[in-house]
Amino acid sequence: MKRLYIAIISSFLCNAAVSAQDAALQHARALLDKVPLVDGHNDLPWTIREDASHPMDVEHYDLRQRTPHETDLARLKQGKLAAQFWSVYVPGELKGGWAVTQLEQIDLARRLIARYPESLVLATRSSDIARAKREGKVASFIGMEGGHVIENSLGALRAYYDLGARYMTLTHNSTLDWADAAMGERKHGGLTPFGKEVVREMNRLGMLVDLSHVSAEVMQQALDTSEAPVIFSHSSARALNDHPRNVPDEVLKRLPANGGVVMVTFVPAFISPQVAAWRKGLGEAAAAAGAAQDSPEFKAIKEDYTAKAGPAPNATLAMVADHIEHVARVAGKDHVGIAGDYYGSVNPEGLEDVSTYPALFAELIRRGWSDKDLAKLAGGNLVRALAGAEQAAARLQKERKPSLARLELPAPQSR
Repeated sequence: MKRLYIAIISSFLCNAAVSAQDAALQHARALLDKVPLVDGHNDLPWTIREDASHPMDVEHYDLRQRTPHETDLARLKQGKLAAQFWSVYVPGELKGGWAVTQLEQIDLARRLIARYPESLVLATRSSDIARAKREGKVASFIGMEGGHVIENSLGALRAYYDLGARYMTLTHNSTLDWADAAMGERKHGGLTPFGKEVVREMNRLGMLVDLSHVSAEVMQQALDTSEAPVIFSHSSARALNDHPRNVPDEVLKRLPANGGVVMVTFVPAFISPQVAAWRKGLGEAAAAAGAAQDSPEFKAIKEDYTAKAGPAPNATLAMVADHIEHVARVAGKDHVGIAGDYYGSVNPEGLEDVSTYPALFAELIRRGWSDKDLAKLAGGNLVRALAGAEQAAARLQKERKPSLARLELPAPQSR
């Protein structure tokens, strides 16, 4: 009889816990039906470009079917997404051809958006998000990842804006002639004078200055320079994971004065110190052997490393929520957003694809977040920052003409 009583109580408690989980998830879905959910970064255009069987073919990579990676129309709908910044990424490691590749990626993204008029709509203004939400579509913005693509030309920057780009990450992983990257060499102590002019011209255009991927010094100097809100399109909190791609608390504390937003990413290595340490060890083992990640030798090195270090750990949805809460505590709940950075790789447990956003909001509901603050996190903060950039541009275009600044590089030495 005692065992039966214990079993009944255990079953009741288990059912109550499941019911609470379901209630939070239902609450999250109902909330996201009403408020716009904006994601700061998705690498689908690059995934399509690199498709092994049909590279760059937006028709073959059919979003009306379940795709082999994280993003398709059905899962976007399940995830309640209202707006997406599609990354038009170009590797800084390419040996030339940056501008052509960037133009190809913008063309690919625009063809992708145009192919699904029932679900996607090209967006260029903050007001487009509410309009798309009412129509049941995903407002589709274009975000450039890496300032190397302007090839030191403010004229090229303006041309990319005219083609629809609404943010530019100042660097990717490589240091530029005018800005230090978080994962690159520290050459300039932050931004050069020309780098600061890039920020000012982006302000004049109404293009969001994106500080993901830049060094901490660039973050600080961009905040000193910018007359409009900045964003981090896909970064997390350095206090929880001391990764150079994450945002230090001293920068987070400055966001209220600027109006900017950190869009917390889901990338496991940026979320979990254990994942970061495991991947760093693998990278060091590969570097010691002189093996690139796409080389035949890398697979054997990874197998040997895994045998010694154990299988790769992963991040979890709860860890992502921890980063969101840290940014909210330090910068304030007016300065945090969401960025999955889905790119065809391993994702945190519970956030495997674009259908899972409601699960993250359910976790925050269980942690006591109010609907008002969840609405800010979902998209309200990003909409406000983009509107702020548009308002700053309207003022600055009355005050100054397009910048004619040029970057004068030292002439190459003759041999």
